[in-house]
Amino acid sequence: MIESEASVKGRVLAELLSHVTNDLQIGKKIKSGELRRRLKEPPWIPPACFNMTSISMEQFSMKLLSRKENPNTDHVILQLHGGGYMGAVRNAYYVFAGLYNEVSRGCDVLTPDYRVAPEQPYPAALEDALASYQWLLDQGYYGEQIILAGDSAGGGLAMALCMYLKDHRLPLPGGIVAMSPWTDLTASGESYTTNYEKDPLFGNTRESLIYMNDYPGDHDKMDYYISPLFGDFRDFPPMLIQVGSLEMLLSDSVSAAAKARQQGVKVRLSVYEGMFHVFQMAYLNIPESKKAWAEVGKFIDVLRNDTRL
Repeated sequence: MIESEASVKGRVLAELLSHVTNDLQIGKKIKSGELRRRLKEPPWIPPACFNMTSISMEQFSMKLLSRKENPNTDHVILQLHGGGYMGAVRNAYYVFAGLYNEVSRGCDVLTPDYRVAPEQPYPAALEDALASYQWLLDQGYYGEQIILAGDSAGGGLAMALCMYLKDHRLPLPGGIVAMSPWTDLTASGESYTTNYEKDPLFGNTRESLIYMNDYPGDHDKMDYYISPLFGDFRDFPPMLIQVGSLEMLLSDSVSAAAKARQQGVKVRLSVYEGMFHVFQMAYLNIPESKKAWAEVGKFIDVLRNDTRL
């Protein structure tokens, strides 16, 4: 599904992002991920309607966001954050957790601060994602009650985790929500060329974290636990994939959706016209992002009601 023409607010935001990343000195640090890695943030304080519980794991930590009143306990969301496998969790993802809770009508949201490169390359992120998933199983959730959600690297990591679970005959999740998932670290898709000058976030340079990334280390980038596009999607749960039409990573979504469909998976692919990488980060401030979050809520409703996509 391709969304209609971009809104005025959406176009303005895309143009502003392009100006910042291409014309200002700070742009290079944004594209490479350096700015995010150095960013210092105060502790995130949740709105009064939420509880936020910190959970210590052996190699990393997690936070569980839950609603104080009328929680929904039939499903839980495991959110795997983006950042190119080189950026730790940021406060923006706790805001994401609140939005996931809202659109899912009260599901708890678990957000691990998984280990990242260059200090901790592959397979650290996958190991921590697996440990987070296992923690939820240990709390009494069945696999089908767990919804994997992730953006960018987190979206690819959600798919890689599902492949690992399938390979090792562990319970599979009930569904996957992937926003601009990074499924091909070899950058082989045609949109890496056709959108090279259009992408407001990563375009016009080969010095971005798309090309210069320490996560694979010495491993083959085509390993499907690193680039799930090259894996087998058969027996996957239903997936919602959202992506912007301007992204260099557009092919990552389109190709993964096509392959999964060919292998019998229910997939909803939504391409938002004129949008940039993880435009959902605009929260509810532009029509496209607002619509995308509503689509996530509808997808989760479908999963909970076990009806056709």
